[in-house]
Amino acid sequence: MSKIKMVMFDLAGTTIRDDNGVRDCLYQAAAEFKLPTTPDEIQLHMGTNKIHLYQFLIAKARGADVNFRDFEKVQSPETLAPATQIFHRYEEIMLAYYHREVTEIPGAADTFRWCHDHGIKVATGTGFHRQITEAIMDGLGWLRDGLVDISVDVEHTPQQRGRPAPFMIFHAMTQLDIQCVNEVVKVGDTPADMLEGANAGCRGIVGVLSGPLPVTAWGGYRHTHVIPSVKVLPQLIEAEFA
Repeated sequence: MSKIKMVMFDLAGTTIRDDNGVRDCLYQAAAEFKLPTTPDEIQLHMGTNKIHLYQFLIAKARGADVNFRDFEKVQSPETLAPATQIFHRYEEIMLAYYHREVTEIPGAADTFRWCHDHGIKVATGTGFHRQITEAIMDGLGWLRDGLVDISVDVEHTPQQRGRPAPFMIFHAMTQLDIQCVNEVVKVGDTPADMLEGANAGCRGIVGVLSGPLPVTAWGGYRHTHVIPSVKVLPQLIEAEFA
């Protein structure tokens, strides 16, 4: 079996610290627009395109029966305008948050270096839009310093289809000339991450325990391994994917 040639890392909760900051920013904007939801409901559906997340929550509040597994398969034009309005307020709050502080999960940069030392490309994927993704990368310097080969966000995909659709993974593979999903490992901390990896057909779908969600929230979705954090990913790759 061929060796691993690319790892697709999630950002918030997986490679950058998230002490419920993303959830709280999303909820603050929702509350300001009186969208009936809860922090727990938002947290369970994180990792997705944030405009589509608000569309999902608005549709649910209006009584629609929407299955999260079909999150990006169902389009809802009538919810787009109010969702976009809430999103723009969320983006202001989230940018202010990341301009104040953005911190890596301990060991993330070392794991990126290890991957490069072993001929593995490093890609990051996120449910954030471009402005927020760039604020994170500017704050950490990962792209500038060559630790990350490609940073992908929902704006790189057709119709901004984020997780659980597999298109961010496929975009990274295309740009990095990785031609087989059997050579790709996906790493994340949410149900959306697990579904993304499964929908892409990745050889490894690795859940990490460093995010704000407990394993019981995402462990029921298909995954191949669970590790404490990205810090120990090199040992897992050597043991399971050599």
